[in-house]
Amino acid sequence: MGFTSLGYMLGKHAPGKTGINNFLPAIHHAVMAQAEGGNVIRSLVNKSHIGTTFSCSEVVPFTDREEDIQAAKRMDILLNRLFVEPTLGRGYPKDDFKFLERLELHNKAWKYTERMQFRFDFIGLQNYFPVVIKHNPIIPVVQASEVKAATRKVPHTAMGWEINAESFYRIIKKFWLYGGVKEIIITENGAAFKDEVKDGQVNDVQRIIYFQQYLGALLKAKQEGVNIKGYFAWTLTDNFEWSEGYKARFGLIHVDFKTQLRTIKNSGYWFRDFLNSK
Repeated sequence: MGFTSLGYMLGKHAPGKTGINNFLPAIHHAVMAQAEGGNVIRSLVNKSHIGTTFSCSEVVPFTDREEDIQAAKRMDILLNRLFVEPTLGRGYPKDDFKFLERLELHNKAWKYTERMQFRFDFIGLQNYFPVVIKHNPIIPVVQASEVKAATRKVPHTAMGWEINAESFYRIIKKFWLYGGVKEIIITENGAAFKDEVKDGQVNDVQRIIYFQQYLGALLKAKQEGVNIKGYFAWTLTDNFEWSEGYKARFGLIHVDFKTQLRTIKNSGYWFRDFLNSK
């Protein structure tokens, strides 16, 4: 959903296209491509262990008003259900969001679910924050908008993303409870803060607390039977972060982009000690 919406609907990311007529084909081609890619690898690589990965966020209604609840359901379809359900053989979740029937209007062959389905050995989840949604009749189609973490006065990162480890736990359980998912790997999770080098050190205590909380939530899910096979922190070094450029620092290692000097942050040392502990 990340690259299809931002690249082919809103124009914020490459290739910078906008509009429904670009967005709908991008959705379908992404769904078809991941299934076909799985089939090709399965046919060519003996004993291959094949996965795909989904960007996801728990979607929470801002209030208990019915219009907010329905708006949250529509956003949940787009952010969480739209790509995994065809993969699992359920087809697009159009019964809960009639707008998606337009996928089939573009090409009647798209209604057939078998070409969208593949039994992956694992799925990856990229998760950072929950999304709180309220009804907004001004927004086309979804009639929904996000209520930012800062507006709700809850803890958040330098990107404005809510810090909520319990939400991380719930989204893992949500995907696991689909059934048909053999393994889960957390392929992205982390936090950006306004890191600064002082006296040769980066004391990013907020990031350490973040990882402690989120890894605790991961362990809770694993102890409850979720077959979790891996976790990847985003990211090892500060990097070029999409449309944010070099401003958003997610790394365990600080990078001075003028000199390329690397400084291991305290979170990097914490992760080293965590991985070495028994």
